[in-house]
Order: sequence, then C-alpha cells, then structure tokens
Amino acid sequence: MSKENYDALKEAIDALPQNEVKTPNMPVGEAVQEAENLYAWCQDDLQALTKAGLDKALVDDLPLRAGACRYAQSLWSREFQTQEEAQKEWGDRSDEAFDLRDELLHHFTFAFRNQPDLVNKVQAIREGGSNADMLQDLSDLHVLGLKHKEPLKAIGFDMSLLNTAAQTADELSVVLAKANGESGDDSEMKVQRDRAFTYMKKAVDEIRRTGQYVFWRNEDRVKGYVSQYHKRKRRSSVSDTDNVNI
Repeated sequence: MSKENYDALKEAIDALPQNEVKTPNMPVGEAVQEAENLYAWCQDDLQALTKAGLDKALVDDLPLRAGACRYAQSLWSREFQTQEEAQKEWGDRSDEAFDLRDELLHHFTFAFRNQPDLVNKVQAIREGGSNADMLQDLSDLHVLGLKHKEPLKAIGFDMSLLNTAAQTADELSVVLAKANGESGDDSEMKVQRDRAFTYMKKAVDEIRRTGQYVFWRNEDRVKGYVSQYHKRKRRSSVSDTDNVNI
C-alpha cells in the first residue's frame, strides 16, 4: 500500500515549496510509526479537534502521508545501500587496478623505448592519477597494446594482460559511477524522501498543536499529542546534564 500512497500523493508532495522542505529530525521509521499512532489516538477526539478548527481532511489523510513517507524512505535506503556496496567494492578492487596500470606502463615504456612516438603516447597516458584517469589509462593501454603487439611480444609481455585491462576498466567504471553517484543533498531519492517526510510532518504538527491546545488541562489526552521520540531525547539530555553537574 505504501507505493500506492506515494503515487497518490506525489503531485502534492512535489508541489511543496523548496524552502519548506525539511530534513528529518528523527529516524524516519519512528516518525512514520508516531504518525500512525497519532491517527489512531485522535479518533476519539475528532469532534473536539474539529471544533477547535482542525481540518478533518488532515486526519483522514494522515495514514496515506505516513505510507508515502515510508515508501520514499525505502527508496532512499535502497539507493544509499547500493552506493555503499559500490564504495566497498571499489575499495576492495581499486588498488589492484592501479597496480595493473603501473605494471602495463612499466612494460610499455621498455617495449617502446626505441620508438619516440610510442614513448610520447605512453608518457601522455601516465599523466593524471585520479580514479577516473586510471580507468581511462587501462582502456588506452589496451588499445595501444593491441595496435603494437610485436614490440610487446619481443620482451615476453603477457598479452592476456591487455584483456584484463579492458575488462577491469569496463567493470570498475560502472562501480565507480555507482560509488560516486548522487549522495547526500544531491540525491533525487533523498530529496523526495525529505519532501514526503515534510508533507507527513505538516499534518502531524497541525494535529498535535490542536490537540495540545484543546487538551492543555487533560493530561490523559494531551500525552497522545506529543512526540515520544523527542520526549525521550529531552529526558536523555536532562539526564546527561545532571550527570555532568554531579
């Protein structure tokens, strides 16, 4: 149902002004659960809440907003996990790829030592040390080696390394793209997650504000219009302060 909720509300979520979009100030899973708990809690108070000016549509809409937020969070988590996995794979394989590039340059420099034009090409390939440069170097060395096999064979060069270079460049270029892919505030999925969270939070905040106003002298009812997460955080903060002062 969460995807259906997201699809149904996407137009409204996208319509939020950018300056109103907030990054979650609590774990999204807990925020969604609190929204669903709030929906259940306020059912017995609808008459009093609407009498105080609350739009009942906000209450009716809350489960949909919560579902949309949950779905947007799942998309963002999936993207973030994929990026983390790619970063780990790059970390595991990139040193070997750099070593392969250096080994090829070593062999090519010696094999082409008597051919100035080829020496210049090897020197040009040697320039640059970034990750992207290394992958391009492997690809360029593969092409250069195939075009000038004889000098390489003359020094006993292992020609299979050319295919290894090409395969490594192809595979790791995909890995690097994922590892360096959109992250943080640049991620479209994160932006959509933040939008869905904000859209849900707007309803939650309005319902809570109204509930706190209506039941300001009713401890049994007002407690349901307070974030339990932030309540715990405040208690923890006070406890930490007390410990410091002891």
